[in-house]
Amino acid sequence: MINPNVVEGQIAGGVVQGIGGALYEHLAYDDKGNPIATTFMDYLLPTTTEVPVIEYGHIETPSGGPGGYKGVGEGGAIGAPPAVVNSVADALSPFGVTITSLPLGPAQVLELLERTPQ
Repeated sequence: MINPNVVEGQIAGGVVQGIGGALYEHLAYDDKGNPIATTFMDYLLPTTTEVPVIEYGHIETPSGGPGGYKGVGEGGAIGAPPAVVNSVADALSPFGVTITSLPLGPAQVLELLERTPQ
């Protein structure tokens, strides 16, 4: 890694983006296609209160290009959504809940529990 702080910042940003996509973020539109959320009061985003402590483990694999350098991208955004969704699915499995859409905010989880026959 050339700059571990940049790498860890990219990972953290991706993880938070993945958590937001799984649990909070939803672009709702009215019947004319206009966005309903006009401020961040209407469009939920994860904040530092909702984000867990992120542990980093680095495995470096050089690229075949000059210098062996490559970008880190936002790989955290790839693993976070399925990890979060699978955790929620596991927690709701005793209730027979099947998750079929995102986000899984509190209102959506309550709706899943109310719709599932007990």
